[in-house]
Amino acid sequence: MSIHIVALGSECPGGARPGEEAMGQGQLQGGLLWSYLGHGAVAGGPEETSLSNSAFMEYTSRVFGDVTVVVQDCPSWDLLDSDWAGVRSVLEQADILVIKYSVNDKLAFQQVRNGYAPRLRPLLHHWGMPVILVAVGARLNDEGPPCTCPLCASDWSSCVPHSEGLQLSRDLGATYLELPSLNHVFVSRYFGSVLEYFMIQCLKQKANDRPEKRRGNKLNEPRPPHLEQPARLPPIRVEESSFSQDLQWLLERGVQFADVAFYAGDSGKELGWGHAAVLCAVSPYFRQLLLGPKARERPISRCACRGDGRGDGGPPSLLSTWDGGLGKEDGLRPDGHLAGRLSRLVVKDPLLCLCLWETLMFLYRGAWEWEHLQEAMGEKLNNSLAVAQLMDRIRSFLGRDKGPRDTPNARAAQLGPQSLVNLFNSPLYSDVIFMVQGSVLPAHRAVLVARCDVMAAMFSGKYAEARSRVVPIHGVSSDTFLSFLEYLYTDTCCPASVLQAMAVLVCAEMYQVKRLQHLCEVCVCAYLQSMPSRELASTGISVIRLLRRAKCHNAEQLYVWLLHFIANNYLIFSHKPDFLELSEEEREQVERLRWPSRGYLQELSEYQQRRRKLKKSRCLVM
Repeated sequence: MSIHIVALGSECPGGARPGEEAMGQGQLQGGLLWSYLGHGAVAGGPEETSLSNSAFMEYTSRVFGDVTVVVQDCPSWDLLDSDWAGVRSVLEQADILVIKYSVNDKLAFQQVRNGYAPRLRPLLHHWGMPVILVAVGARLNDEGPPCTCPLCASDWSSCVPHSEGLQLSRDLGATYLELPSLNHVFVSRYFGSVLEYFMIQCLKQKANDRPEKRRGNKLNEPRPPHLEQPARLPPIRVEESSFSQDLQWLLERGVQFADVAFYAGDSGKELGWGHAAVLCAVSPYFRQLLLGPKARERPISRCACRGDGRGDGGPPSLLSTWDGGLGKEDGLRPDGHLAGRLSRLVVKDPLLCLCLWETLMFLYRGAWEWEHLQEAMGEKLNNSLAVAQLMDRIRSFLGRDKGPRDTPNARAAQLGPQSLVNLFNSPLYSDVIFMVQGSVLPAHRAVLVARCDVMAAMFSGKYAEARSRVVPIHGVSSDTFLSFLEYLYTDTCCPASVLQAMAVLVCAEMYQVKRLQHLCEVCVCAYLQSMPSRELASTGISVIRLLRRAKCHNAEQLYVWLLHFIANNYLIFSHKPDFLELSEEEREQVERLRWPSRGYLQELSEYQQRRRKLKKSRCLVM
């Protein structure tokens, strides 16, 4: 049996250009396929076809003992313009297509991507032949040694980025490989393993197409071992968001940090407590009422004389301050904690007095559960007209008027977990300042105690932080702590790199925020999984040390995932010096999960030995 491989393109920068001669014997022997076939390759001279330009170089070799491999190599893409019909006839006879280009020849790559790939794509999809797209070479850097990082932007003007090569492979339905050089390791292990896989698939398909010959084979004919797929990486589980529940807890039990008191306008009875920072972040109405001229919007009247009129285009005066009441100045409470500034608000609307608790709950939970709010008010008021009036007044809290587009989905998209985004790193109603490496980070105790149990204990207990407005933070960088605060305020986490994600993970473990820790684990896994094999082999990030840190900081899911990741990329990590840092138990687990397995490699070696012995015995008989 034989396998026909067609190779297009040049792996050398500045390869064969239009009008140049086909590559000679010396250049041929330095090529990718010749390097893979080794000393057994025999050149047969230019292919004798009807092509007007004999640019195909043909050479043969043997693999798997007695399988003949015929390679037709054409480094010049100009042949597709001069004799497209002849090239198409050669491609129709091919079993495997290999497309090569140099990462340092961006002009040639752009010609292939824009000119020749669109002509090949429909044919390749119709024929269904396997295609291998190979990028050869290390990206050049004029200021230093060659850069092997596919994400490096220092040489994008002259080199082909990893993302463009990957996109071309997706367009062609090809398997994408990057080889920094044509040495034995990259050619035989990476390119050779992929090419051998496709050759075995082609042989199986040909054997199925000719069952009469297959039945004539001897029963003791050795069969190649079956390579199992690598084990699936374990998933990282992240808890459901508790953002709304945390703020609900703040409203129900965070009276210690409340700085807004509500009173009934007719009786003066105390109705409840709130937190100015949360109310101002969610509602423009409260922001105007509590901040007055400091608010960005034009302030409305803060006294009760305006009644239900809107005056100046503002919302109706539903609340007012008590005696101009920014209340008591800052000081200490009887329990020793900072009292902050107390604002007293008078609720003048009788319907709002009855449903103030439901309204505050709606605002604290993100101002998006409109149907639930309407249902709760319907049960309490038992009057549809009163419910409609009160819903309109609550819309005024949010600075909105009901219109044709006021649908539940539009309301839900307004705030939600992003209701506190305006408070993040803002001095508005800030009552605590974190000093981190010389940086000043303002924050709000009410949000911190609601979102973080450690912060709640720190600001509620008999600690110095509970009595101080300035809190120093040690052992954490300012960027890391700012990312930690961003999660507390926005319920999102977007680290910029693997190392930044690990730093935020350590900070989350320090303050016992489990969900943030799991989100950072997902980020680390996503960054590592997106790296191609070439970048994993050359990156300065030590996955073994990430494993150590994950174990040290109780990131159990990340620890297990990294062990499986190392095992699935055993050929890459086993050659790194830090592989010896694994403990004996970890090494045993990696060896047990490694891919390809030791048993497969042993079976492959035995299969190759049997093939060689069978070939020798046939030669002796002849």
